[in-house]
Amino acid sequence: MNAETNWTPDQPMVSATDVHKSFGELEVLKGVSMDVMKGECVCIIGPSGSGKSTFIRCINALNDIQQGSITVEGQEVNDPNLNKLELRKKVGMVFQQYNLFPHKTALENIMMAPVKVLKQDPKEVEDRARELIKKVRLEGKEDNYPGELSGGQQQRVAIARSLAMRPDVMLFDEVTAALDPETVKEVLVTIQQLAEEGMTCILVTHEMGFAREVANHIYFTDRGIIVEHGPPDTFFDDAKDPRTKEFLSQIL
Repeated sequence: MNAETNWTPDQPMVSATDVHKSFGELEVLKGVSMDVMKGECVCIIGPSGSGKSTFIRCINALNDIQQGSITVEGQEVNDPNLNKLELRKKVGMVFQQYNLFPHKTALENIMMAPVKVLKQDPKEVEDRARELIKKVRLEGKEDNYPGELSGGQQQRVAIARSLAMRPDVMLFDEVTAALDPETVKEVLVTIQQLAEEGMTCILVTHEMGFAREVANHIYFTDRGIIVEHGPPDTFFDDAKDPRTKEFLSQIL
């Protein structure tokens, strides 16, 4: 990025320390800290309005922060001189809304950023995009427009589009929340494969079965703080905090 960083893989790839974020008078994050190592899959769960989505939007500088520090591979995200394009090459993000260009085919959607933003060779990008379409199990849909695809298929195109930038970290913000139950699984399978291949993943999710199966570590947030965190077995079977227990009892 801008500053030379001496990051090495034995240090956290993403490190947040005492992060505070307010929108006007409303304090949404009240001192969140978290370390994510290279290759880890971390799930953030909690009630609506607890600051989960705000937090991961801070990681790729979609939200600024008022206090604290977030680093990605040693680079301070809150640095006023940050090159946001360089950051977003490293940090891919997939949203609840797919945000695909409706007038572009699935293949064109995946190719756009590497060709237009990174100025990469279109032929090389197309080859990579076709590989990514295979990876998200959408062969045969290359020339389909978003309106011709199901929600789950559109979301998988969005994941492939993010992967086309070759990020080091992937952020997923409730990517299955808008999908019908049949298509949730196909998106989660795609994310699970990424995690198994060693992609560093941070997910905000309501899918507890997925979190238990795939995450290395789970964080429970409530009202802007991390209440409790731990590996899935400990977290689900031996939660300590009453707020965690109550939340799990409502959804499990």
